[in-house]
Amino acid sequence: MTQHKVPQAGFAIIGGSSTFSLDFPAALKAPHVQIIAENLVFPTPYGDSPPLKLFALGDKQILTVKMHGWRRGVSRADASRQLFWVFREAGVKKILAEGGVGAINHLLEPRDLITPTDYLDFSMRKDVGLGGEYLLTMRQPVCPHLRQALLNAARGRAPGRIFKRGIYAVTDGRHFESPAEINMLRQLGADMVGQSMCPEVYLAREIGACYARIDMVTNYAEGVVRNWEHRELADIFYQEAFSIAGILLAATGTVTTSQDCGCPQLRHSTLLREEP
Repeated sequence: MTQHKVPQAGFAIIGGSSTFSLDFPAALKAPHVQIIAENLVFPTPYGDSPPLKLFALGDKQILTVKMHGWRRGVSRADASRQLFWVFREAGVKKILAEGGVGAINHLLEPRDLITPTDYLDFSMRKDVGLGGEYLLTMRQPVCPHLRQALLNAARGRAPGRIFKRGIYAVTDGRHFESPAEINMLRQLGADMVGQSMCPEVYLAREIGACYARIDMVTNYAEGVVRNWEHRELADIFYQEAFSIAGILLAATGTVTTSQDCGCPQLRHSTLLREEP
């Protein structure tokens, strides 16, 4: 149902492929979780938003969306703009995300978890913004406090090993990459490849919010170790959904909107202004 008034929420969780099969957060049956509203759709300057859910975790109000807001008939660039426009109107200050990635670094194996610390953007979704006149500094693209909260929550819940740093290469999809492309990304220093960290990390900075994510290795990238099987991806997504969902919920429960991480100070007023 289309709504016109965006509710206030200080936190947001962006679901990806690892939690797509779950009714998050209800499926966790976690105490202190109350579903306030579901299937919330808001008109935005970029088209109607993806359906969102509003829930409370204790005294925290949280907006969540499935699969990065991507859906048929809407470009991924527009889906991201719609989603982050809603986050801005809601006053979101802390954003956690998850996704599945292909392993480029030979040390990584399926079911390993990584909290990326940086990115290489090879997507073609350029100039994806909300029209804010800001100079966005990306020297600290990922919030250190949110990343640590994810790492802490992953301990005891992770299905595999946990890596606390890594470089995420972003490609467009919807196809996977070729072996030659993966070899290029490896030479440039990428540890993993996925499709969602950008433009999310830019848009979070534009709205003045902190952003961090946790990614599960679902397959070896093309030309790395061995060929992957489609069945393997499906098994990982379904078998580990509860683990990733639990990590996101637990991490959100430990963070506050008042932590001084320095992220908001990396958004500056633009220096490019027309003379009156």
